[in-house]
Amino acid sequence: MARQTGPVCRLCRREGMKLYLKGDRCYSEKCAVEKRNYPPGQKARGRRKVTEYGLQLREKQRTRRVYGVYERQFRHYFDQAERQQGITGENLLRLLERRLDNVVYRLGFARSRADARQLVRHGHFTVNGKRINMPSYHVNSGDEIAVQERSRELPLFAGIAETAAQKTPPSWLEVDLERMQGRVLGLPAREDIDIPIQEHLIVELYSR
Repeated sequence: MARQTGPVCRLCRREGMKLYLKGDRCYSEKCAVEKRNYPPGQKARGRRKVTEYGLQLREKQRTRRVYGVYERQFRHYFDQAERQQGITGENLLRLLERRLDNVVYRLGFARSRADARQLVRHGHFTVNGKRINMPSYHVNSGDEIAVQERSRELPLFAGIAETAAQKTPPSWLEVDLERMQGRVLGLPAREDIDIPIQEHLIVELYSR
């Protein structure tokens, strides 16, 4: 499945919750979920029986859309999580959280994960002093993520710094807005992931 290029607000309405795909708009009264809290489509308001498989599929699709990954990527992350020690569902979320585009968003250097993905692709960030342009790059404990020197003067990052000052990063990250850099203090724990995801449904789906 190709990446979504149409109205992303339809995805939030389809999942019945805010996926925060539009940045600041998601926090305003213009949010599509606030204005039209029902799925898109002419027959969407009718009652529809949801099967167990349907619940599992929706949870997987919701998680995939939150982090903006392809179906094949998501399956690869699940297989990787299944091979690791510990709880498979938590391992999966931990792998998704460690993506560089997600970390950039969590640090407040982008208004949405989609914006963070684009900024990373354009080479605006470094990890431990090395420029990384792969949004799927996995950060590790102790890594330092910084905005490139030549990018810090751009008006885009000046505005983002003001917005980031109003946000609090998760406990496994710390941010220095004056130096436009952040640091990974450790790997994310399940309680650090505030997205309402029932990961056990995803595990059940792939275990069918």
